[in-house]
Formats: sequence, C-alpha cells, structure tokens
Amino acid sequence: MRIVFLGTGDIGLPSLEHLLTATSHEVVAVVTQPDKPVGRKQVLTPPAVKVRALEAGIPVLQPQRLRTAENVAALAEYQADVFVVVAYGQILSRQVLDLPRLACLNIHASILPRHRGASPIQAAIREGDAESGVTIMWMDEGLDTGPILLQDCFSLNPDETGGSLHDRLAQLAPSSLDKALALIEAGTAPKIPQNNDLSTHCKKLEREDGHLDWQRPVEELERLIRAYQPWPGTFSRLPVGDKLLQLKVLRAQVADASSTTVDPGALQIAQGRLFVSCGDGALELLGVQLEGRKPMPAGDFLRGQGALEGVILS
Repeated sequence: MRIVFLGTGDIGLPSLEHLLTATSHEVVAVVTQPDKPVGRKQVLTPPAVKVRALEAGIPVLQPQRLRTAENVAALAEYQADVFVVVAYGQILSRQVLDLPRLACLNIHASILPRHRGASPIQAAIREGDAESGVTIMWMDEGLDTGPILLQDCFSLNPDETGGSLHDRLAQLAPSSLDKALALIEAGTAPKIPQNNDLSTHCKKLEREDGHLDWQRPVEELERLIRAYQPWPGTFSRLPVGDKLLQLKVLRAQVADASSTTVDPGALQIAQGRLFVSCGDGALELLGVQLEGRKPMPAGDFLRGQGALEGVILS
C-alpha cells in the first residue's frame, strides 16, 4: 500500500523505520512539524523523522498549517492508500482525513478511551493505571474519538517512568500497525465505537506542571515524579541564602511513616538520607539536581550543601 506517514515525536520513529523496510508497503511521503530551535543556543533542529525520511530519499513536507487548501492539494498528489499518524502535533481537517483511499489511522499511546489527548504516557503513570498499551484507531475530526481498530496492552512496572513507558510503547507500535494494515488489506478491519462515558482527557504538559505540591499524598507525588521523568520533570524551590533555587527531583521513593515531619515540604535528614514531608507521609529523595549544578545522588547533594534539616521546600 502507498502510505503517507505523519509524525513529529520520537515515539513514531520505530513505526516509520518499520514501514520503510516493509516490502508490502511504500512510504511515499513524510509530513512533520517545521524545524524548531533547541537548547540554550536555540539551534534550529529538524524532527528525527525528517532526518530518517531524507536518509531514505522520501519527500518531506513541513507545513505550519496542514489544513490550508494549498497543503491539502499538495498532499493529495501522493495518492495514498493509508495515512499513518503518530504524535504529529496538528488536528487534521476533514479535507485531510478524506484524502487516503482506505484509511487515516492514528497510533495512540494509551488504551482508549482512557487518556485521550496530548500526554497519555505520563497520565497512565500519574493516575496509577495498572496497564497501558497501543490503540490503532480510525481518525475522525475529534480528539482521539474515532472508532478503534485494535489494541495491544501490557502491565506497567512498579518503577515505570515516562521515559521507559515511551520506549516500550514505541517498540510495540510497529507490530500493532502491521496487524492493522493487514486487516485493512483483507477488508476485515473492525470499527469499534469508543465508550465516551469512560473517556478521560490529558492536556499538553508544560514545565510548570512539574512543580511539586508537598501537601498532596505521598503516593501521588511518587507517581508524578516517575511519570514526568524525563519530561517535563519535577521540581521544588529550595531557599539558599536570600534566593530560591530550583531543585529538580529526579528519583524518589515512598518512605516509612517514621520519616515524616510536621510541615509539608519540610526536609529531614536521617543517616545520610534526605526526606521531605508530604500530605500523608514522607518521600525519600534519591536523585536531585540543584539549579546550576549537575544531577547527583541525594547523599552527594547533602554532603555539599550544608545544614538542611527543617528547611521548607516550596
């Protein structure tokens, strides 16, 4: 089949790679977001899917707005049988959805209808889900509301992070896509309506979403720290002299009740270990990064920081 791949995030790379090497399909174009400035020096950087497509000699389109008449017409020229969409970053108009001959498929990183939206990977861990997975869905004009073609699920690990779950889903997606395309070719692909009553939504995350509220329950905070690692990360603010410095929390674990202190956010040191009081218990900080410094184990941070007992994080 002739396939146009639409994607921007790294989660789509294994699926694109699989399509490029599949003998039964031909990737005729890749559509991705425009190059963006990255890092402190704001170096203009292309999406990884663009780099891979150009290496394979595949045409790449990077429209600011795909829905314009000019861009729709340009996309129509590829006469695609199927569009495959993975973390593209733009809502597709009805005109775009109607272009492929057979289907416009989305690979979504959750078990729909749970976690519709922009951050399903983080949401699954943050909300304490027992499992996650890949949904292949027929796209409509809503936000992840189209009928389900198939789903592949797996259990989450107790130490699952946003990064580890991202990678697991990225590696699972090609096999799910393979099965979906085979069903479409055979004319037997189902269209299972989603139960909207069971739907949940997750927004696009910003850095400030990682600001830790120490009045929340300790287990919620532990899940949040794992969910937001590596993006958007979690942090608090540590008073150092007359300044409030950002303290990133990279790793943490729930502590036993004897490690609690009275005020949420209060630091406690015991046997070279660093704890912070939460709404209903205490969290042991295992890895941190103080503003202007490198990431380090909490024990190393304590040895270089001075007196922290009773200091309140905000």
